[in-house]
Amino acid sequence: MSLKLAQLNLAKMTLPVDHPDMSDFVNNLDRINALADQSAGFVWRYTEEDNTASKAVFGPDMLVNMSVWERIEDLTNFTYKSPHLAIYKRRKEWFAKMDGPHMVCWYVEEGHIPSLEEAKERIAYLEVHGETPYAFSFRKPFSRQEARSYHS
Repeated sequence: MSLKLAQLNLAKMTLPVDHPDMSDFVNNLDRINALADQSAGFVWRYTEEDNTASKAVFGPDMLVNMSVWERIEDLTNFTYKSPHLAIYKRRKEWFAKMDGPHMVCWYVEEGHIPSLEEAKERIAYLEVHGETPYAFSFRKPFSRQEARSYHS
């Protein structure tokens, strides 16, 4: 079975999501999510109507973005080479700098849907152990082959 790339991205809000200063971010969410859904290599995206589960796992002021992609190059293209980049560049308007990692990638078996708890474990692993094939970021990406052999 082939491996796909899972990613978690956390953002710590500086204001409540319904605050007027968050409106540009909120008003672009559906557009950017639709763009991701239609991007080359997109497989799956975490969705949650009321954010209850993600707030329970990550805290009330965290926004959670979790998705699965065919390849890390697909996620990189969406992140840095699509209209998503314009919103990404404005992140300091809406989100606070985090003390630990705010993003983590890891490989999952095709068909596996990662859970919030799994994502939390991966980002905690990254914070403690640094970049490894088990948990990494764009700064030091690892291949599927490296991930397969890491825990063999």
